[in-house]
Parts: sequence; C-alpha cells; structure tokens
Amino acid sequence: MKIERMQEEKGIFKRAELLLGDKLMNKISSVRVILFGVGGVGSWCAESLIRSGIRHLTIVDSDKVCETNINRQLMATTKTIGQRKVEVLKSRLLDINPDAEIEIIAQVYSEETSDSFNLQSYDYIIDAIDSLKHKVHLIRTATRTKAKLFSSMGAALKMDPTRIKVAEFWNVKGCPLAAALRRKMKQGEKPWKKFKCVYSDEVLENKGLKYEHDESKSSELLKQDNPSVKAQTNGTLVHITATFGFTLAGLVIQDICKE
Repeated sequence: MKIERMQEEKGIFKRAELLLGDKLMNKISSVRVILFGVGGVGSWCAESLIRSGIRHLTIVDSDKVCETNINRQLMATTKTIGQRKVEVLKSRLLDINPDAEIEIIAQVYSEETSDSFNLQSYDYIIDAIDSLKHKVHLIRTATRTKAKLFSSMGAALKMDPTRIKVAEFWNVKGCPLAAALRRKMKQGEKPWKKFKCVYSDEVLENKGLKYEHDESKSSELLKQDNPSVKAQTNGTLVHITATFGFTLAGLVIQDICKE
C-alpha cells in the first residue's frame, strides 16, 4: 500500500520533476513551511506550494469563510460560508496530495501568541496577514530565526497584474502598507535580516458604494497606523491576490532550487 501511495505521489509531480529533476523534488518535499493568513493572497499561495511538491505545510488563520471572500479566496464558495478557512483549505490541499502533512492553526498570530508557533522549526515563513500590528511583530520575530521570510504587501486597490513586483523590504516603492510598516520599524526594533516582499505600486480608488461590514482585517491597516483615521474596506480582485500568492510560492520554490 505504501509503495502504491509513493508511486501515486510521484505521478502527481511528474511534470515538475521533468523540469527540476528528482534531487530537487526530494528537497522541495523535505522543507517545512508555515504560512500566516490564508485569505486572498495566502490561499492561492498554499495551493501553489502543495502543487509544487511541498509536503510539510502549516497554515494559520482564525477566520471563517464569509460571502465577501468568494470573489478572491480559493476555498470560499457559497457552500463553505461559515466554515473555518483553514479546515476547508486543508481538505482541498489533501485532495491534491493526500500524503501532504498539513497542520492547521485556527488562531491569530500576535505578540501574546507568537511563542506557540515555534518558528525556529521551519525553513520558510510566509507572511500574508493584514493586521499592521501583528505583521510588524511577525516580521521582527521571523527575521530572528534561521528561516527565510517572504512577505506580502497590500494587494487591495489594484487591477494591473503587470505592476506586481518583488523587492527587498527597504526597497519597496509606492506601496502604502510597506510605507506604514517602515514607519513602525523605524520607531522600534528593525528586522534582523533582509527579506523579500511581493508588492505593487498601483493604488486605485474605490468607486463602489461603501457597506457596513467586511470580515477582512485589511480595513484595520490605516486605523492601526494612525488611530485618528477611520478604518475602511478596500476593493480587491482575484487576479491580483492570486498573482501575489503565486509569486510568494514561487519565491520559496526558487530559493529551494537555488541553494
């Protein structure tokens, strides 16, 4: 039975192995990755990682699926509304590779909970969370570990996928979230080492009517950076969030193959 499962898994990744070779595929399958946030960016990143041969993946998110997720989040459908995002996503990822080891943590990353995640045990840490306060703490903590960190900047208010780029954190230009993060970092502890970010310098305006409720923590960004500013919800499109997520996954795979 075990031999049959191994043969099945080998078949799943035949096209990837054709490109990368058996040695690199074995390396990809051995690394440990933790992904914080499985929303519009993180959900697509998770799928790309599993389809690329990552077997050891921890996904962290405390939210449940709601209807406003459906336009951009992988596991959000009319049938999954009300279910925990990490549970629905895990089920899908195991449908892709039943032998993958998917750990789910339905919890918010924060200064208070950070020690429970055992970040030192991972090879790669991916930041796809929205909360500015928690994002700052995660970056500071992750850059103290041996793991490579890749971080997503803001994916809302964008339409042009050709403007999505990768740069080292201090070299990101034109992204309001990156600017807010840098202001926070300059006020306290800076990251211990360099890390790459996925970002876009495009910033559009909302044209639709505002509505009262959205589960997304992205609406808290401005409020957390400046408490006097009223938080707002920004429009987002799936071809942008998915490209952000795929690019983050690509950075992980490229880094594994480069070493």
